[in-house]
Amino acid sequence: MAAKGPYIAQRPKRADGRRNYDTILAAARKAFAVSGSDASLEDIAAQAGVAIGTLYRHFPTRASLVEAATRDGLDTLVAEAREYAAGNGPLDALARWMKSAVAHISTFRGLVGILTEAMYDEGTPSHVACTAMHRCGADLLRAAQEAGQVRDDLSPDDLFDLLTAAGWVSENAAPGRDAGTRVLRLMLEGVVLPGKGSVRL
Repeated sequence: MAAKGPYIAQRPKRADGRRNYDTILAAARKAFAVSGSDASLEDIAAQAGVAIGTLYRHFPTRASLVEAATRDGLDTLVAEAREYAAGNGPLDALARWMKSAVAHISTFRGLVGILTEAMYDEGTPSHVACTAMHRCGADLLRAAQEAGQVRDDLSPDDLFDLLTAAGWVSENAAPGRDAGTRVLRLMLEGVVLPGKGSVRL
């Protein structure tokens, strides 16, 4: 028998189940935004107006709740990669996507670490989405390298190390300070080949 993959929460078909699922997810997003990834699950259930057992029925683990709360953002990054590639030059497409990626992966404190772990751990609920994000980012990087705009020794793993670093700075910056974008701009200026284009973020 094939090993079961990680549990990924799905929106229920029944109307009452959908209501509970949506209410819990909305409460979780608010709680994560305020308290980070360690937000109390009991408080989330209370804010959603459901018993803790109902929360666990929909989201058996904290990781499954985090995955559901961030799924739309990661799916958006994949869609944006295609959009930017179709409507911009290779360097602009890469830079715009990287800025968007930093914003998504630093939505709340602790998310950067969760997604970094998920990228390399097939047993985590966010692994599939992270792999898809990694793949589309690698495609944008490759296009910029083939256009001779970005140094060719930058690997996809290097790219995601840069994103992780900028994301960590962003999620830990003082309120109102867009430190992640500034750090990302400095990073990009270090990998763009001289005379091959300017970085606009």
